[in-house]
Amino acid sequence: MKIAITSRGNDLDAEIDPRFGRCQYFVIVDTDTMEFESIENASAMAMGGAGPQAAQAISEKGAGAVITGNVGPNAFQALEAAGIKVMTGASGTVTDMVQKFKDGGFAETNAPSVSSHAGMR
Repeated sequence: MKIAITSRGNDLDAEIDPRFGRCQYFVIVDTDTMEFESIENASAMAMGGAGPQAAQAISEKGAGAVITGNVGPNAFQALEAAGIKVMTGASGTVTDMVQKFKDGGFAETNAPSVSSHAGMR
């Protein structure tokens, strides 16, 4: 399965970025092979709609789940509509989060974890 992880860098050793829509990068990891691709989050500096734009970007990469610190209501709705599972509360490195995911250490998030525009502060 491909998972998207919000990060502050473009590799597996990068620290998690706690923001979804305004994270610096998404590291897309195939959990079976550990092959990965990093994409810069083009919506990080958007004036509005960063969450839904970010959701579209990872959907286009074929991610079935996203791991992040927090997700706002607009992003959550867009991810849910795309059929992408959401896991929040992440911290540590991308590699740490992949292992936690593989070990079943995440519960799916069923609602936004922050209010609208929380990542702009």
